[in-house]
Amino acid sequence: MHGWRNGLGVFNGLARLHLKSQSSELRSMQKGDEMPVARRESSDSRVIAHIDMDCFYVQVEQRKRPELKGQPAAVVQYNSWKGGGLIAVSYEARKYGVKRSMRGYEAKEVCPIIQLVQVPVARGKADLNAYREAGSEVVSILARRGRCERASIDEVYLDLTEAAETMLAAAPPDSLEIVNEEALRSHILGLNQEDNSDVKENVRKWICRSSADRRDKLLACGVLIVADLRMQVLQDTQFTCSAGIAHNKMLAKLASAMNKPAQQTAVPFSSVKGLLASFPIKKMKQLGGKLGSSLQTDLCVNTVGDLWQFSQEKLQEHYGINTGTWLWNIARGINGDEVEGRLLPKSHGSGKTFPGPSALKNLSSVQHWLNGLCEELSERLQSDLEHNRRIARTLTLHAHAYKTNSSDQQVKFPSKSCSLRYGSPKIQEDAMNLFQAGLREFYGSSNVIQHGWRITGLSVSASKIVAVPSGTCPITKYFQGQQPTCSSSKLLVGDCTEVAYSSVSFSEDEDADKIHTTISNEDSSIQVPSYYQSDGADVSKEAATATSTSGRESCLESNLIGSPSTMSNELSCEPKPDLHTLDRQVRKKSSVDKGKSSILNFFRRVNSNSPLQMHNPAGGTQDHTLSHSDGSRLETELWHYKVDDIDPSVIDELPPEFQEEIRAWLRPHKRPNTVKSGSNVSIASFFSSTSTP
Repeated sequence: MHGWRNGLGVFNGLARLHLKSQSSELRSMQKGDEMPVARRESSDSRVIAHIDMDCFYVQVEQRKRPELKGQPAAVVQYNSWKGGGLIAVSYEARKYGVKRSMRGYEAKEVCPIIQLVQVPVARGKADLNAYREAGSEVVSILARRGRCERASIDEVYLDLTEAAETMLAAAPPDSLEIVNEEALRSHILGLNQEDNSDVKENVRKWICRSSADRRDKLLACGVLIVADLRMQVLQDTQFTCSAGIAHNKMLAKLASAMNKPAQQTAVPFSSVKGLLASFPIKKMKQLGGKLGSSLQTDLCVNTVGDLWQFSQEKLQEHYGINTGTWLWNIARGINGDEVEGRLLPKSHGSGKTFPGPSALKNLSSVQHWLNGLCEELSERLQSDLEHNRRIARTLTLHAHAYKTNSSDQQVKFPSKSCSLRYGSPKIQEDAMNLFQAGLREFYGSSNVIQHGWRITGLSVSASKIVAVPSGTCPITKYFQGQQPTCSSSKLLVGDCTEVAYSSVSFSEDEDADKIHTTISNEDSSIQVPSYYQSDGADVSKEAATATSTSGRESCLESNLIGSPSTMSNELSCEPKPDLHTLDRQVRKKSSVDKGKSSILNFFRRVNSNSPLQMHNPAGGTQDHTLSHSDGSRLETELWHYKVDDIDPSVIDELPPEFQEEIRAWLRPHKRPNTVKSGSNVSIASFFSSTSTP
């Protein structure tokens, strides 16, 4: 009896130990890899396409140099070690045995006639902008027919469900007399092809079947639509692409790689099992890492078909409810991931590797390369802001490193993040601080270790990109017909004062609603804060660019707004030390003023700290002069207003405490009312004289 109880206790102990070991292994996988998420399919009748450009980098170079077409060619990311690494290989070169894993010298040995084209270089690293722009050309064409998700420079997902349903209702495939020739070249998985049969005729019959169920009819519409889009891409850009058409993203992705180049493959629902039965488990998305290795070692699963023998409960027992459900689903071709409808990237990044002897060894070399990477990142952020009205919130630094004086090579260099501040100098400063913080953690030291480490990879990225709210705009919008007319010649102080667009900075701290536009001079630098408010939202692109349409014109936004007027105004500005004091005072008051209309802050600063004289509605203007510390003087026209200049259509966009008073101005022969919200602030006081004569 006691022996039985002891045996049961041992069994229970071993069972708990086994479950604890499994739990520990699962936590280890979750820590190392992003675990997949099971999502329910919204419908099994979706039509999803995956478009994959054929050796895209080579095609971009062939368009620039037509003599490369039809020749063995490869694009190489050059460095001094063995001729650089190949990043794209033409199909002509692949016939000779050239592979992407080769170096330039190796490719020459395998194929002596190969043409190696070097990726453009900027700041000592590859410049991929030409390829990004070419990819955008393709996306703009594909997006005409459905929701489009740009997965990478040369990959795009398309949700064609709505377009296919429209075609099925208006012109179903079984009513077509002529089928696009490109569509007839499609590969239909599961379509029986007899040795002597007409392949194109069989494809035409499959597309035009009147007896097909609704899912296959929608898929046939997708085949026709994708064939038409691929032809349009070729005509407009000279690029070829391959495609997969299926009922979800996972199957479409697998199908697009099956027949290349310049071909398309469709996966009917009835052919899913045959496609997955022999597909290697490690080639499935999200199964190339620890999770795929665990399936091989623990469950002896080498193909997707091997998963069929396990119940959903068994997989959940091994890998948790969520991951177990996901594995059970993908074995049956079920995938609920939606096409996100994203034409723009979710993040921006710039990085470089330093293999072998080129590894970075000291802080000065890290600083040098970080500066270049941050400059590139800053340019892309500014371009995104200017063209797409988006700003990023988070800066992240990644690095690959190892210790030269330690046998422990398992410790990873930690990634570090912080709030992103716009402008190359700020990004460079923050990136270096992040690197040093990561280096201290890498070594487990409170001090930065100067030696004993090597950096083999370095990158910076900007993420959490959000659209600039449409409600934000510069103050000039509220003055109908008033446009900034000051030119660069009017705003020169001395010989070299200019407004730098790249100096505009955004941050997420308590001063996030302020933009500091830096005016630089040979011997002085002053900062003119411009204030905007959008109910706590982000600063708009107009706010950042109102100082200059080209990014370099010298026009002080909000503070100096030129207007066609015969009256001259002179603004006297204190010397540099006083201006710095002024800026510190404004910063000190920002916490007190937080929550109030930003225009109030602007005028309060002008009224209390500057001799800038404003004029009242009924009176004239006064002359003002901007004097510099070197004795030079700047004469310019400051804005003034008239009641007739106010655009009534924008009154509703003003702060509530202003609206009633401005409407009172527009009523003839009536004096403006004061604000009734309890505030002692009146707009009229901001436009009246601010000093005693």
